[in-house]
Amino acid sequence: MNGTDYRVAIQQLPILGTRIASVTYDEAVASIIDAASAPAPHAYVCACNVHTVSMARRDPLYRAALNGAFMSVPDGMPLVWAHKILGGRPLPDRVYGPTLMLKLCEAAAHKGIAIFLYGGTPDVASQLSEALTSRIAGLKIAGAISPPFQARADDDPTLLAEIQQMNSSGAKLVFVALGAPKQELFMHRHAARIAPLMVGVGAAFNFHAGKVPQAPPWMQDRGLEWLYRFCAEPRRLWSRYLFYNPYFIARLMLQRIGLDGPSRELVREMAAQLPRTPTAKETRA
Repeated sequence: MNGTDYRVAIQQLPILGTRIASVTYDEAVASIIDAASAPAPHAYVCACNVHTVSMARRDPLYRAALNGAFMSVPDGMPLVWAHKILGGRPLPDRVYGPTLMLKLCEAAAHKGIAIFLYGGTPDVASQLSEALTSRIAGLKIAGAISPPFQARADDDPTLLAEIQQMNSSGAKLVFVALGAPKQELFMHRHAARIAPLMVGVGAAFNFHAGKVPQAPPWMQDRGLEWLYRFCAEPRRLWSRYLFYNPYFIARLMLQRIGLDGPSRELVREMAAQLPRTPTAKETRA
């Protein structure tokens, strides 16, 4: 599955050159579960925010990874606000990766679909498995892998063994938590070899395992989760927010007045993929 049918059927909005699916939680869950239920979809889902969209604007290879996804959902509130600024479909809420993971697990349990966990440390994977099965009755976890942090070649024996384990596990959904941009590049690079549908969920493993606290709902609703995370991890995150938040705002304003090149190119590409309306002459013929 390459996502082409989905992109035509579901409204999407180019934001800084990245395809963002204009979907609600329910629509995202329904589409992902349908895709995962197909035989060997070989596809993946990204959860995009200011950081990832801004990185993609500066890095064509990373942008190709996001745009190669079956779906890239609006994980951050600024992407919801960008829909309004750019004249996109009004969205009631973002599709937050950690919440999407829980909703997908609930839907998977209801449908009898097994999931697989890829990422995090061994203790996080163990605690996450226990937390999910305690929270969601009937959830089947077919396996979990905590991969090494360092980069590996495509023919690395341990990587090949991990791919084989995922493919033979019986899982239909693989949750990938390697952090951005690593997880999106991993999914893009290996989608042709990994049969189940992959969903990149970032810090969701640490959140649901109880390792890292989430921002309170009132901060999430106001787009202030970045501030909460910055206060919790200032040494790691200061450069991300100091640069990418102003960068996103500036680029979004340029796109609003038609001066963002990648967005213009993506608009033309998306228009070319739409079904062509027959001319009057063709209809008469």
